[in-house]
Amino acid sequence: MARYFFCAFMIFVVISSTLFATVVPVSSKEFIQPSYGYTTNYYEGYGVPDIYASVLGDNEFERGETSRISIVLSNRGILYGFESKTSVEGSQSEQQLALAELEYETARTIAYGIKATLVSPIEMIDVDPLTSGQTLEKLVPGELPSQPLTYTISISDDAPAGDYVLMLPVSYEFQDDVQMTGGSAVQLGLPDVDHTVYYKETNATLPIPITIKEAPLFSVQEIEGELVAGQSSTINITYRNDGELAANDVIARIVVMTPLATSRPTVSLSDMEPGETETASFIIDASSTAIAKNYGLDSELRYIDEDGDVAFSENLKIEVPLTSPDGGVDIGRASLAGTFLVALYMIIDTIRKRRKIGEKEE
Repeated sequence: MARYFFCAFMIFVVISSTLFATVVPVSSKEFIQPSYGYTTNYYEGYGVPDIYASVLGDNEFERGETSRISIVLSNRGILYGFESKTSVEGSQSEQQLALAELEYETARTIAYGIKATLVSPIEMIDVDPLTSGQTLEKLVPGELPSQPLTYTISISDDAPAGDYVLMLPVSYEFQDDVQMTGGSAVQLGLPDVDHTVYYKETNATLPIPITIKEAPLFSVQEIEGELVAGQSSTINITYRNDGELAANDVIARIVVMTPLATSRPTVSLSDMEPGETETASFIIDASSTAIAKNYGLDSELRYIDEDGDVAFSENLKIEVPLTSPDGGVDIGRASLAGTFLVALYMIIDTIRKRRKIGEKEE
């Protein structure tokens, strides 16, 4: 008998003509595996699952974006053929068992218990740990899962534009070998088990390509000027476009809170090409009761992007120092110091009085 034969198509034709074409397999994981002494191996199959991953929809993202990425797994495993391991000449029952095993062996390219965990090797791209692990019950060659695997990723505001690759480690099991019991499993208390399956676990790491879009990216380069309590001061803020694309019709805006105020919170700037800087001058009023310290201001840039749409930069934090007029004593700090001195005097006076009472009692 030839030991190497059958293409996949001919196997299915032969099997479909036998009485065992409707045999329903029993999962070997539902019971203790019969040992090799209770089984016969008629064929060895060739072919394993071959898992691929692809991003569903757009794989381009923006800086500062938190978004979901959907990944579809597919199985391109191919069943190459079988090798005869046990002769069945002259025995009709053995031939029937061998044909039944052939049918079970055709499932060896199915992946079971798939676990897929999305991992980012890039510091500026994070994967939400609540969504990082996804599972599928099984993956049959030629069939796509009903739902994609969905993960949540967050991209840093400072991430450079370009192409990146996330990693998707995948683990699964597949049917490594099938052997027929030929009724011997009755001795093990398993009368309905006509075969046993031996599974093998395997791992693969699949690349997930994504792109961070080019866009303007702004930073504060310099802050000139200081605030004075009870006066109006000019603060110059220099912005730079650190991004890859130009920003047109740029408008700078600041947000101040009491004890600061401004009557003109926006300043128009010119277009900013990548690497260019622009300076905005703001007049800020400080209350006469303002405490001398550094004050934090919020700033943002409004601009027109390459598609002609209005866009905004991220919030840019600015710190501006405030001093007392003419270098005088800061009212707030003087008040705080006075409170401290009064409290210290009261503590010392209390201790002195207690000592006097103790001396009289002696």
